[in-house]
Amino acid sequence: MKIVFMGTPSYATVILKALLDDEAFDVVSLITQPDKPVGRNRILTPPDTKSYCMKNRIDIDIFQPATLKSKESLRYIKSKKPDFIVVAAFGQILPKEILETAVCINLHASLLPKYRGASPIQSAIFDMQKYSGVTAMKMDEGLDTGDILSYSIIEIDQMDAIELFDSLSNLAASLCKKTLLRYDDLKPLKQHDFDGSYAKKIKKADGKTFFDDAQKIFAKYKAFISWPGIYLESGLKLKKIALKEREKKYNSGEILEIKEQSIVVGCKKGSIEITRVQPPSKKEMSVLDYIRGKRLKVGDNLL
Repeated sequence: MKIVFMGTPSYATVILKALLDDEAFDVVSLITQPDKPVGRNRILTPPDTKSYCMKNRIDIDIFQPATLKSKESLRYIKSKKPDFIVVAAFGQILPKEILETAVCINLHASLLPKYRGASPIQSAIFDMQKYSGVTAMKMDEGLDTGDILSYSIIEIDQMDAIELFDSLSNLAASLCKKTLLRYDDLKPLKQHDFDGSYAKKIKKADGKTFFDDAQKIFAKYKAFISWPGIYLESGLKLKKIALKEREKKYNSGEILEIKEQSIVVGCKKGSIEITRVQPPSKKEMSVLDYIRGKRLKVGDNLL
């Protein structure tokens, strides 16, 4: 079974590894995004999938097109004569010409048609959904609108985005292999747009937080834990928090209690417990060190 694999971040790497480790599949090519400059020193860094192959000396042809719309990209993919093109968080939309080259299967980290688009994992946590999962979808020209081939479900429980990301990666790897091996017996299920939703690309500004609803703040914290994090209008980042209480009404931002390693802060609805913070242009620190430096006490406002 000849496979061209398209994927970029660590989510895709887990799926790629599962295919490479299984003799039933012959991964003839990895297509991923171009290397990008990273950090203050702008060091040119390969995508996670490529990095994995290089570190493990995996003998695989790697193609990094700036766009899939070029004739070069189409010629390259056709030359591989794949039975399947497997896509996982690749980062570019596949044009019609490539979709017609082979069966294209996308492993999308949501229960479609919910959370089509760029941030399905974060959006499910942000919206306080009980369940998430992975959908294997036969791709069409739309944005995550193709027919559903199979899916796996997981209970989110108290997982943050990092934990759910890891769980869904492993779930996707298993689902991918099962879907490919059973493809001829599967009956595709059309998606219904009326039940669909889109997960927009997350921006840094989305991390701005107000002490309004404690439960929603905690959900946002778990959703954006990797990036952009959550921060107050003052720029103070809340690096480690917990949900203390959901229903009581307090003055927004009021310090209600100072504990041995944390403080409790009131919201318009509920309260949160804060352990670690990071002031603008400074290192992460204990919240107790922060309030001592600011000479804040119970009754004062953290805002």
